[in-house]
Amino acid sequence: MSDRPTTDDQLGHHSQPGLVRYFTLIMSVLYMVLGIYLWFVPAGTIRLAETPRQLLAAIFVFYGIIRFVRTYQLHFRKNRDDAR
Repeated sequence: MSDRPTTDDQLGHHSQPGLVRYFTLIMSVLYMVLGIYLWFVPAGTIRLAETPRQLLAAIFVFYGIIRFVRTYQLHFRKNRDDAR
C-alpha cells in the first residue's frame, strides 16, 4: 500500500489533549441531565407520550452513567501498574 505514516503515527499517542477528556465528562453529565429533565417535564411540554418519554429519559440517564464511568476509568484513574 502506501509508506506514508498514519495520522496517529504523526501525532503520537499523546495527541488527545486534556480538553477532550473534560468535554467527554461534560457530555456524559449533559446526557444524564437531559434524561432527568425528560422524566420530570410536565405532560404536554414535549409532544411525546408519557411511557416513551420516560423510556427515553431512562436510556439517556443510563447512557450518561455508562459514558461517565468509561471516561473516568480511561482518563482519570491512575494506572495500577504505575503505583507499584
